[in-house]
Amino acid sequence: MRTRSDRIRHAILYEIILLAMLIPLSSLALHQTTSKIGLMAITLSLFAMVWNYIFNLGFDKTLNFMDYPLYPRGFRIRTLHAFMFECGLVLVTVPAMMWWLQLSLWQAVVMDLAFLLLVPIYTLAYNWLYDQLFPIPAYVNTDY
Repeated sequence: MRTRSDRIRHAILYEIILLAMLIPLSSLALHQTTSKIGLMAITLSLFAMVWNYIFNLGFDKTLNFMDYPLYPRGFRIRTLHAFMFECGLVLVTVPAMMWWLQLSLWQAVVMDLAFLLLVPIYTLAYNWLYDQLFPIPAYVNTDY
């Protein structure tokens, strides 16, 4: 399992890279100021970082409980991981976007669908690359 500090690094890098891509794109697509989009994105990002930590810890503990190896993780496990992570976020992001950007339910769902198409691909690529750059050692003291 990954250490607490590794999980925190994982979550922070994930969000910083994602925000750097999504704020300018969302601002252009929605014809909203980057400050308005940025503040909403940063708020949702902080929530997502907490969710990332909790979800990844629970996901790893579930894999351990099922006697499934934590590393290496194949395409199927990474796809399942990305899908489940994003499903949890939808429950918060749609209402937040409706309120913050004054969107209808339909507009927020369409906007979220765009993110749901892009972010899981990013999540899959990010986690694969992260595993390559920061592999899990054979034994790690699990100070979670």
